[in-house]
Amino acid sequence: MTVHFIGAGPGAPDLLTLRGRDLIAACPVCLFAGSLVPEAVLAHCPPGAKIVNTAPMTLDEIMAEIAEAHARGQDIARLHSGDLSVWSAMGEQVRRLRDMGIPVSVTPGVPSFAAAAAVLESELTLPGIAQSVILTRTPGRASAMPEGESLTAFAATGATLAIHLSIHNLAKVVADLTPHYGADCPVAIVWRASWPEQRIVRATLATIEQAAADGPERTALILVGRVLDPSDFAESRLYAEGYDRRYRPGNTLV
Repeated sequence: MTVHFIGAGPGAPDLLTLRGRDLIAACPVCLFAGSLVPEAVLAHCPPGAKIVNTAPMTLDEIMAEIAEAHARGQDIARLHSGDLSVWSAMGEQVRRLRDMGIPVSVTPGVPSFAAAAAVLESELTLPGIAQSVILTRTPGRASAMPEGESLTAFAATGATLAIHLSIHNLAKVVADLTPHYGADCPVAIVWRASWPEQRIVRATLATIEQAAADGPERTALILVGRVLDPSDFAESRLYAEGYDRRYRPGNTLV
């Protein structure tokens, strides 16, 4: 018996990895975070599967559900939204399962920032503008930010910022970032990327609060950076004529 942690992607049921889809289809028990994973993803579950929405459950209750399945020798598909490597609460579950002697596997998923960039048709790293993407958040009820991790510290780098779980702190985001990026810096808020009700708000740091005044109150991703509306940027050397690389050798003297 194994608990298969599966990144269920940003929402669209076809934005699953093939491995994730096949594991879901093979597991007689499915635990899913119903507040963020749409029910359409559950269409991959086999007929007769036991499906449990863990949104209203405590960690102890989730572990009890897993222990029951373990006693029956049944594999479990444990679905979390996006990718499991960030803000998934997987770590605390894996720690307990290891203490219980229950095997686990982890299958990555499409992260929300990648889905948001896709619907914006944007590359988050552009030559001469930004070559780094910082995934971060602002403090919330569930988790405080460690000392040293702040928007102002990250803004000093000039990198593209993907700010999660922070739409309720939009005013603070604007206040912290404007001195570093400038009031005219492009901002995009993407709500439920890839869902049928997907919504996009584009503005600048100076105008985003007004533009998003009637916008989403949760599950929104805030992207900030010059890459979102570049007026000019250099082409990369990767495909440049005369650029020697392993798969396209040129006239490099040796």
